[in-house]
Amino acid sequence: MKGFFILVLVLFQIQLVAQVISKNGKVNYSKVFVETDDFGADYLEIIEQSLPSVEETELRLQILWDLGYYSHTRNLRKSLILINQGLEEAQKAESKIWEGRMQVAQGAILLRMEKLDQAELVLTSALEKLPEPETWLLMTNLGYVHERRGDLGKAFEIASQTLQLGEKYGDTKVMAMAYSDISNLFWKQGKSVEGLEYGLKSLALFEKRGIKDLDFDFTLHVTGNNLVALGRYQEALPFFQRSTQIGKQYGFYNNLSDTYIALTDLYLAMEDFSNAETSGKEALKYAELLQNEFMVVRSLLSLGKVKKQQGFYQDAITYLHRSIQRATEDFGDRYFLSLIYRELAEAYEGAGEISNSYQAFKRYHELNQSVFNAEADQRIAHLQTEMGVAQKENTISLQEEALKRQNIIQVFTLLLTALMVFFLFFLYRIFSKKKKYSQLLEKQNQEKEFLLKEIHHRVKNNLETISSLLALQTAQIENEELQDIMIESQNRVQSMGMIHQNLYQGENLAAIEMKNYFINLGSYIIDSFDASSRISLDVRMDTLELDVDRAIPIGLIVNELITNSLKYAFPDNREGEITISLKEDQDHLYLKVTDDGKGISKNESVQGTGFGTQLVGLLTKQLDGKMTLSTQHGTEVYFEFKNRKAA
Repeated sequence: MKGFFILVLVLFQIQLVAQVISKNGKVNYSKVFVETDDFGADYLEIIEQSLPSVEETELRLQILWDLGYYSHTRNLRKSLILINQGLEEAQKAESKIWEGRMQVAQGAILLRMEKLDQAELVLTSALEKLPEPETWLLMTNLGYVHERRGDLGKAFEIASQTLQLGEKYGDTKVMAMAYSDISNLFWKQGKSVEGLEYGLKSLALFEKRGIKDLDFDFTLHVTGNNLVALGRYQEALPFFQRSTQIGKQYGFYNNLSDTYIALTDLYLAMEDFSNAETSGKEALKYAELLQNEFMVVRSLLSLGKVKKQQGFYQDAITYLHRSIQRATEDFGDRYFLSLIYRELAEAYEGAGEISNSYQAFKRYHELNQSVFNAEADQRIAHLQTEMGVAQKENTISLQEEALKRQNIIQVFTLLLTALMVFFLFFLYRIFSKKKKYSQLLEKQNQEKEFLLKEIHHRVKNNLETISSLLALQTAQIENEELQDIMIESQNRVQSMGMIHQNLYQGENLAAIEMKNYFINLGSYIIDSFDASSRISLDVRMDTLELDVDRAIPIGLIVNELITNSLKYAFPDNREGEITISLKEDQDHLYLKVTDDGKGISKNESVQGTGFGTQLVGLLTKQLDGKMTLSTQHGTEVYFEFKNRKAA
């Protein structure tokens, strides 16, 4: 029995941390609401506890995004802090795509904090950093910004664009989200028949996907709203009940507040004032926990409606004034603000305060007109037609019109066919001439390419001949200092020869791939000093192509620095490593050559002839660059060049 209890406890613990599993020092993570929804309301605490043990950048950013984004369902301020941390880490990692993803989450949070202008600015900035298939969440939140401002036409336009995006990439979640937003916008317009149609379409796709997430929960609520507006109260109730069940399972305070507001309207329609007031207070409780002023305003509006419908007009006026006070002058959603003033006008009227009622109704009318204006209606109707949701025109009149057009089309088709035949013949003649000309140009290009490769080959052979002559001369010199000078000269010639070898052997005759060049050059110099058994070379860079005018001076600089390291950094046959890196960033090149040798002490006199140092300085000036020397740990030489062809 005791063993069974332990087994149950272990199984419970495994389920509890299903999204974060640490095994053999490695953290495996299942993305919440993407790969799994098998967890409870404490999933955010579990993710947060696991974060300090995650070091791998990509995984850490994913966990930070999930933690920050889904925290907005409970605590907006904490959510913003987490996403700002994620944004800093993404920028530090120089990951544009993660920077964009963090900005989308940041925009979503700012939107819910009623900072609409900031949200729009952040979302617009993120657009250029994300690949098109990932822009759907950005577009969705951008649509919410316009919806909150009362520009339902623009919100509808963005929702239709999101739908096209989902259809283009076959993304079920994106299509479901777009249908959900369209359903909500139709409900706001008072077009609940169309709203219900799109809400049910959305739910079918969410059910097919099989993940109970924030958006599925919201769509249950939206579908219920449309049913309430159609007077189908008993049908609406199960949608709201399922929505609250999911909201409590995962701690979606924002959706819980929203759904309890909708339940208030449902119970009011059924004249169940007790449940209506209870639901309104639950909505306010979750809105206060979330610290979301938008939801607080709407919750107070719901309680005001309950009191007004009960005939407690002064209580209703109190709640509605509290709602307006919480909204402030900067409240972005003119639609809900207009509803508050409409309820306030009716409450004043019930209390016999006609003058106040008139002023409140006047304000309601102004706000309502700004949301439901002719231009917005026209835009929505046009988009509705494009998506195929407008009523079809009379079938018979369409057929008659089609017959008339058919006659015109037949005549037009004959004329067009004749023109096309003539045009195709004309194109064929042009194509034949261009093909011959292209073949001639291709032949000339091949000849020029062959000649250019031959030139580079001969230059490389000549440089090798010079290098061989220097080697023969070196063998006859007994003075070690002169031998070193000759070997260095031979290496300089060889470094230039390798450039020309890469040019005639590579596919690109105008540029050299530097990483492979550094590997070959470094290996050659280390071999020339007979040090390959004790000195290793590490080239830390991505593939990078440079033109000859920049490649040769940089090659000579690297040649001098490797030679200096081999001569002075590793005395008494010490083992060590030489590291080279070169990267390009917009209009600059950054070169770094380091060794882990003995370094250079402050009082140490200059060794050798100093020619190598002088040569490096001249080449740096030629490339319009600057050099920095560090001797804290071994020797590190850092160069910054302007990214343009040398003169």
